[in-house]
Parts: sequence; structure tokens; C-alpha cells
Amino acid sequence: MVNESDLPLPDGGRLHVYDAGGDGFPVVWHHGTPNLGAPPEPLFEAADRLGLRWVSYDRPGYGGSTSQPGRDVASAAAHTARLANHFGFERFAAMGYSGGGSHVLAGAALLGERVTATVNIAGLAPRNASGLDWFAEMFAGGVASLKAALSGREAKEEHASSAEYDPAMFGDRDHAALEGKWSWLGEIAGSGLLSGLDGLIDDDLAYVGSWGFDPADIASPLLLLHGERDLVVPVSHGRWLAERCPTAELRLSPEDGHVSILDHAEAAMEWLRERSD
Repeated sequence: MVNESDLPLPDGGRLHVYDAGGDGFPVVWHHGTPNLGAPPEPLFEAADRLGLRWVSYDRPGYGGSTSQPGRDVASAAAHTARLANHFGFERFAAMGYSGGGSHVLAGAALLGERVTATVNIAGLAPRNASGLDWFAEMFAGGVASLKAALSGREAKEEHASSAEYDPAMFGDRDHAALEGKWSWLGEIAGSGLLSGLDGLIDDDLAYVGSWGFDPADIASPLLLLHGERDLVVPVSHGRWLAERCPTAELRLSPEDGHVSILDHAEAAMEWLRERSD
């Protein structure tokens, strides 16, 4: 059973947090866009087997967490530290998927030795990534959404209010994964919009703005997972991060896309556990 509670923030807001419980080594889960922060149910059995304990939170603007307009990607480090302090964790590992992949890098770069190891699954590189054609091979809807964010909050709000789900963002293996083990992801993504569009809008504005840290500063072990058929976050982003982050290990899957790459998450958890004693 996952326990949920609200953590007060210094600005008077709140962070809605989740704890899967147990006495395993803590792993902070960073959710995608749009999503809720509920830890990944398809990976609960693997976590039990490996002696890991999921904790997580709704990013501001999603679910039970209050909005923080103007937040950057680096803000995830402060939220992660506050979450860990709340549960009494001095050290912890972290895993992020899709939009959460960008945010998980913040903690790895800014929280030093508190983070034992980090897994980034299908995450974006910074918008100002030198030598990277950031939009190349990204599906058209994703390009339109992020370019709207580049035009500012008003343009992003207008785009988000009329945007619809585009199945062309996923390949055949992604659709099969969403109909099978990872149907959970589709359910939680829909829930991420029930409280409004603030979380999605603030996420996209953060992705295209200054992140507030340099991924090259990550000193702890970092595993990057990416499908070479990813149309949401093209594999070039994973390759760029691998080239810039000195501790990074890159695992590419030639046949996987943005969702089906999650079928490799259990092996990534084994990697994480080995580096988190």
C-alpha cells in the first residue's frame, strides 16, 4: 500500500508525497509530463526483490502539489532534498522517466554525495545543449508544444488548452507496452491533468529555459537508458548527455521507443541497487 501525505513548503505551498513503505534502500521516483508522482506500480515487485523502497512527489502544479510558476528544472533538487529529509534519508538513489529524466539530473548534479546513483530513462538534454539539434527527429506535436513554450507562457497556455493526444508520438512497440504492463502509465498520465494544466505548462517552460545546473557536474554513477526509436525524446538527447556527463553509462535499445524502453527498467534497478549499499 502506498501512503500519501502533504509536506509544507517554505512559501506556504505544499508538496504531495508518496511512500511505498518498507525498510529497503530509498529510491526517489521522478515522474513524466503530464503525470502524477505516484511510484511505478509495474516495478513494485522488482523493488521488493531488490530491497528498494519507492518514495516520490507530485511536481508543483500536479495532483496535490501547489503550483510554482517560474520554477526551473533545478528546483527538483530542493524538492528531493526536502522529501528525503522528511523521511529521514541521509542518502538515496533516484530514477526519472521522460520529463522526470531531466528533473532527476538536478538532484544528481546539486545534492552531491547524498545521491548514490541515478537512472535517467528517455530524458531530454538541456535546450542550450551545444552541438545538439534539439528538435531533430521529434514528432511534430512535441515540436509544436515545446516551440510554444519558447514563445512564452501565454503562447504555451494557448497551445496547451487546445492540444490533443496524438497516437503518432508512439511506435508499434510503445502502443503494445501501453496495452500491456505499462497500461499503468496511460492511467497515471490522464490523472496528471485532472487538477489543471499548470504542471504541464510549467514543465515545458522549464525544459526550454535555463535549467539552473550543468549535467556535466554530476559526479555519482549515472545510467542513461534510451530507445533508438523514441519519437518523443529523440535518442540524440541521450547520446549528448552521455558525451557530456563523465560518470555516465549509456544503454541504447535499437528497437524500443519512448514507452517500451521501460521494459528495461528492472535491469536498471539492479544496476542502481549494486551502487547503493
